[in-house]
Amino acid sequence: MAVIQSQVDINSVQFQENQQRYEDLLSLWRERMGVATRGGRQSLIERHQARGKILVRDRIDRVIDPGTAFLELSPLAAFGQYEGEVPAAGIVTGIGTVSGTLCMFIANDATVKGGSFFHETVKKHIRAQEIAAKHRLPCLYLVDCGGAYLPEQDRVFPDRDHFGNTFYRQCQMSAAGIPQISVVFGGCTAGGAYIPALSDQVIMVKENARIHLGGPSIVKVAINEEVDGETLGGAEMHATISGVADHLAETEEEALAQLRDIVRHLNMQREFEAPPVQAPRFDPEELTGVINHDRKIPYDVREVIARLVDDSDFQEFKPLWGESLVAGFANLHGYPVGVIGNNGALFSESSLKAAQFIQLCDQRNIPILFLHNITGFMVGMEAERGGIAKNSAKMVYAMSTVRVPRLSVIIGGSYGAGNYGMCGRGFRPDFMFAWPTAELATMSADIAANVMLELRRGKVDGSPAGQAELKKLEAQVRNQYAEQSDPYYATSRLWDDGILHPAETRDVLGLCLSIVCTTPDVTQYAPVYRM
Repeated sequence: MAVIQSQVDINSVQFQENQQRYEDLLSLWRERMGVATRGGRQSLIERHQARGKILVRDRIDRVIDPGTAFLELSPLAAFGQYEGEVPAAGIVTGIGTVSGTLCMFIANDATVKGGSFFHETVKKHIRAQEIAAKHRLPCLYLVDCGGAYLPEQDRVFPDRDHFGNTFYRQCQMSAAGIPQISVVFGGCTAGGAYIPALSDQVIMVKENARIHLGGPSIVKVAINEEVDGETLGGAEMHATISGVADHLAETEEEALAQLRDIVRHLNMQREFEAPPVQAPRFDPEELTGVINHDRKIPYDVREVIARLVDDSDFQEFKPLWGESLVAGFANLHGYPVGVIGNNGALFSESSLKAAQFIQLCDQRNIPILFLHNITGFMVGMEAERGGIAKNSAKMVYAMSTVRVPRLSVIIGGSYGAGNYGMCGRGFRPDFMFAWPTAELATMSADIAANVMLELRRGKVDGSPAGQAELKKLEAQVRNQYAEQSDPYYATSRLWDDGILHPAETRDVLGLCLSIVCTTPDVTQYAPVYRM
């Protein structure tokens, strides 16, 4: 046993002040989460319900097994964009248990622009498919989608990772034996029609559900044929004539019950035995007091680890060498995990320490958790002569080529190449989350402003006009970095999988570990051709 001995005085003035400042951040987070998960405007919600339709998150609640968790991904996607008109990017994605099987949900919110696809909607949809493909999670599409949002067509339609890529991924997953099941609740036009059309099984709800490549208005313009939506692509027609639908449901409740029954017969249950779990010896609620509100005051990442891992038991690796990086082995919700956290900039020693530790985790088949609070790799003449370029590259190389699952949480700053070494988004961690205290940028606002001023000073004289120009430049750079390093700016653009309450992080990571540690190692090719 190597239980961490906490040095934090939870009764100190500093601790109490930290908690109060963090509570202010959490109040803002709760407010923004509330807006994001409420759906579209109230009038649109009322119209949706008047049609006998259930709200998207209520649909998910009725499908997942009672008393089980649902991990919603990127709920703040598109936050602060489109004048606030596209909460959650108009789509809900996440992982839940259905009939004892872990599944990925991809569900359109028809109260938000009719469930149309914006740039962030596509990114969110693809990210969910990416996770599902890697960890063999059946995809349940709750389809209520008007296709691409036409004013956004250049950001939604033509590129490799745009709307068409969602269909490519759907086909690839089906061929790999990962079930693709759709329930259609509303109108599915154009690209939206391909979500159910490419699924292995399709359920349609009578009267409300429609599937057509071109709606009545397009048909009228294209071939001068007049037809109503129900006749053109209604649920009964597709269930009895075209064969597009495999199952017809009278109501949404019946459709959702049919979905549960289909999942029950997928034969996709994982071999899973719940491991023994011990709570940390220190309350995760204390994390908001551990994190100093003043970024200039350091804190020991071991205090964070002590409130995340089982029994606060942490076997630290090389504790007396490369001390700006903390690494060690622990269990989290019963699952073995290697933890890497920051206590300062990454030097050559800490980079080499990380590279060796990552290789040990790979050798022992242990997932790795990265806790980001990093200004970057050390710079300067001494660091360069000591080989920081090649040694930091060893850490990046080891992290990039490791075969075990990797999880990342940005708990503080994550700057420049430090973000790379700590498995930032560009290195495709299996899951990546952030705290409200996260900052993500190439460098801090202070350093960026100084760099830009230094570059400009040689071109500006000492006149009042020249000084005014420098002050303006400094203000512009600081404002830009303040805006773009904000955690909500990042999560809005899906640079992470969501912002977490620190106290909930342990449970979220436990759920993620249960997914990555039980992914079956299956090689099969099993396409299902649509009839």
